[in-house]
Amino acid sequence: MLPFARAAAPVSDDTAAAWQLMADHLVRDAYVRLDQVKGPPSREQDFAQAVVAVDYQPVTQARLHEAEATFAALAAGHDELAEAAAYMQARLYQVHFQQLDYPRAAALYRALAERHPESHWAQLGLVKLGLLLLYALPEPSVPAERIGAATALLARIHEEKLQRDLHLQIARAGTFYDQPLDSVLAHLIEVNRIGGLVGQAPEDLAVELGELSLRAGHYAQARGYFEAYLRDFVPNLRSVTVRRRLEDLAALEAKAKGLRP
Repeated sequence: MLPFARAAAPVSDDTAAAWQLMADHLVRDAYVRLDQVKGPPSREQDFAQAVVAVDYQPVTQARLHEAEATFAALAAGHDELAEAAAYMQARLYQVHFQQLDYPRAAALYRALAERHPESHWAQLGLVKLGLLLLYALPEPSVPAERIGAATALLARIHEEKLQRDLHLQIARAGTFYDQPLDSVLAHLIEVNRIGGLVGQAPEDLAVELGELSLRAGHYAQARGYFEAYLRDFVPNLRSVTVRRRLEDLAALEAKAKGLRP
């Protein structure tokens, strides 16, 4: 939750300490720290209190609705805190309330993007809206149209890392809905171009790109990704599988050449 600290400036010592406690997963301590602040709370303190309340255990619907009222009031402002509050209000309807309301969440994300199209929070909201379009909203109901609607959001997202995240989600949805391999590959290639994935994800992506390229019949492209995997990553058990796929690929290439007139 520490990135929310960027939504308000200046940050008081108490609020900064609360954000750090949240980052350390000490939600109860953060709640107590904010509750001890003397005097009328600032907008920034109200925002922090509401964010902390969302994760405070045990979660109660009453506390979540109080947080939503705070977010809604703060969202009427004209600063980055207002943008972050609007984003958090939408998230409540998407993932936190006991009775989720995906159309309401989508409407709030859309409204935020209309009011503040260049805001980080609006663009992050478009990524979340993409997920709703891909899986949760009743319309569009046809998988190809769901993917098309999410893909259309990419033109409105100008932060590359957020573009990458939506490309990845669209690719995952394409696999889930059994869409043509080339359409899935197009999004994964963009994910790879932008880069910045952490942990095991870059290795997984390299192998997936090679495997899907092979299945789609793009042999040269598949070879490039498999060879890049062996070159760029520390040898492991998966390297054995990749080498075997390169052998399979060589056999397919030889067969393809033999069939040519």
